[in-house]
Amino acid sequence: MDGVTDGTVLALAGVLLGTSGTLIGQYLATRVEIQRDRGQRAALQRAERKTVIVDFLTAAQRVELILDRRELGLLVTEDPADEKLHDLWLAKKTVELTCSHETAQAAHDYTQALHILMRNTVPPEGESTKREYRHTFMEAARKALDSDGLRISR
Repeated sequence: MDGVTDGTVLALAGVLLGTSGTLIGQYLATRVEIQRDRGQRAALQRAERKTVIVDFLTAAQRVELILDRRELGLLVTEDPADEKLHDLWLAKKTVELTCSHETAQAAHDYTQALHILMRNTVPPEGESTKREYRHTFMEAARKALDSDGLRISR
């Protein structure tokens, strides 16, 4: 081979090596960017779920406060119970829209139990207490928020 051929082969090899390096670098950078994007989406979704769960728990706590005050024979606050129930059912619906089926079902069951108690209707025989429904919802919510998996003792 002469010097021109050797130079051409080396130049082509350099171009091939450079192109390969660039393509591999872009591929790796894209993979990292995709993983980062997935992580950000997961964090945003978790934050949204957390907000919805906290809003639901706030509404449920307001209803429970009314029930506890009734049970203790104390005066009920000026806020109408119907409004508190409305807020609770609305918050439950946002849980259904953003969380898993398990969490949504637990929210529904808890809301239904509180609704029955607020309306002073007698729960069916063997019906779970509001505390049990709250506990079931809390465990489902913890699972939805990727908590450590250990159950909270009651």
